[in-house]
Amino acid sequence: MTTTDLGLPAGVELTPLALLLLGKQADPASERGVDCPGDLPAASDAALVERARAAKAALGDRVFILGHHYQRDEVIAFADVTGDSFKLAQQAAARPEAEFIVFCGVHFMAESADILTGPGQAVVLPDLAAGCSMADMATFDQVEECWAVLADAGIAERTVPVSYMNSSAAIKAFTGRHSGTICTSSNAKRALDWAFAQGDKVLFLPDQHLGRNTAVLEMGMSLDDCVLYDPHKPGGGLTPQQLRDARMILWKGHCSVHGRFTRASVDDVRERIPGVQVLAHPECRHEVVTAADLVGSTEFIIRTLEQASAGSAWAIGTELNLVKRLAAEHPDKTVTFLDKTVCYCSTMNRIDLPHLVWSLEQLVAGTVPNRITVEPETARHARVALDQMLALP
Repeated sequence: MTTTDLGLPAGVELTPLALLLLGKQADPASERGVDCPGDLPAASDAALVERARAAKAALGDRVFILGHHYQRDEVIAFADVTGDSFKLAQQAAARPEAEFIVFCGVHFMAESADILTGPGQAVVLPDLAAGCSMADMATFDQVEECWAVLADAGIAERTVPVSYMNSSAAIKAFTGRHSGTICTSSNAKRALDWAFAQGDKVLFLPDQHLGRNTAVLEMGMSLDDCVLYDPHKPGGGLTPQQLRDARMILWKGHCSVHGRFTRASVDDVRERIPGVQVLAHPECRHEVVTAADLVGSTEFIIRTLEQASAGSAWAIGTELNLVKRLAAEHPDKTVTFLDKTVCYCSTMNRIDLPHLVWSLEQLVAGTVPNRITVEPETARHARVALDQMLALP
């Protein structure tokens, strides 16, 4: 049978939709940041590392580069600070002297940095297409509708919103307007402790797994204390009585990477590697974290490997770039990815050395590329929620 260059049978019409589904065409109307203006250096350019060094040196103290743990090694090599989203938010707020904050992470992180930094600072995201599928699972209109549902059930005034850092600036602003707080995987329990001191219910969004795991494993709640609000169903798919009976109202959202791990992944790795210890991120499903030996944030995972004894074996349920880095940093231990299938965070992985070099060289040339700015009123309310997170005991 004759086929086209794309492997399709000859004669098949390559419509725009077909090309989009094949990954051969973008749809700017539905994808945020599919275009990155400017001419990027080629990924094969052997001088990229030297160009990055030269541009960073030319900028000196004017630039501060933040690198999330899930970034590629080639990017982490140029980060002034590496960390999870909580640590990087703190670091962005603590660098008022830096003219440029280059955030090697994803869009919602750069938004938070813009909110926390001063008006004379510019936050740059090297690739505008570095988004977050979890953050996109909760839109402002959906969350506003949810709050109306809670009001109709008579519980809105007793409910405190707690929004994961992995959310848009609009959702953070909603949280601030309703006297809530932001949290990360590092401080979710502290955020919930604070929230339950303010009210008797929490609306936790957008990651259902982090909310459920923190409530049940760290706060002594039962699964029956949690209900799942589905924004795509009338009333969230819940009755008013179910909402009134619940303590944790969980948004139906998840991480596309951590959500792929299953109980079968845990059982399989235990069978393949005798004596392995399973270390899972709390964004994993409840069935995974209850079967794991240890559960914690990316910072916790890193500390655990640093303190682990030589010869120990670990299967880690988090993003692959970090797992590979930990394996390289600890050759005296066996470190493996929890799932057999290789899976990077596709949007985080969009920040690569060509994009970083291009961003730095643009700054040297006097142009601020891909600047992330949050509308002032949104920023004002989001800042309230972010400041509450930074003030958590």
